[in-house]
Amino acid sequence: MSTFTKEHVATAQKAWGDGIVRISKAHKDGEDFEQAAKEHIQNLYNYGASPVLFKPTLAAEVQFRGTFEEALSYFVATNKVCGEDGGFAIKGWTAVRFENTAVLLNGNTAMAMGNYFFTDPQGELVKVEYSFGYVLDDHGKVKIVLHHSSVPYSESSGE
Repeated sequence: MSTFTKEHVATAQKAWGDGIVRISKAHKDGEDFEQAAKEHIQNLYNYGASPVLFKPTLAAEVQFRGTFEEALSYFVATNKVCGEDGGFAIKGWTAVRFENTAVLLNGNTAMAMGNYFFTDPQGELVKVEYSFGYVLDDHGKVKIVLHHSSVPYSESSGE
């Protein structure tokens, strides 16, 4: 059995960010962005092998995305499994940067939390808070089993 390292986490985070940028670019360039999203989910998430706990940022009606099809709906909204989805990954993101506040390693699992920053088409940064949980599959490949993200708290959004 493989043991998780911080390098595994950093590599997985870079792959996730690069995948979001790849999907956005494919959409912008008129390419098959849905296929890019399918590959992103298949390569990085553990759907089909174990439950995946996915709570995307911009989801209110269907808050949790436990299936591949629900994740695809969130990322590109082509299958519209969840009617509220507008396609998060096709918003034109040009870069994604992770800043971990903590990484916990435990055998073949890891958890990370912090902020990630999405660069929009105008070059502005969008800050989002995240927690990710990872496992190493039987082939030593990193897979996401927990993905929770949210918009940072602001006084105007509080009660």
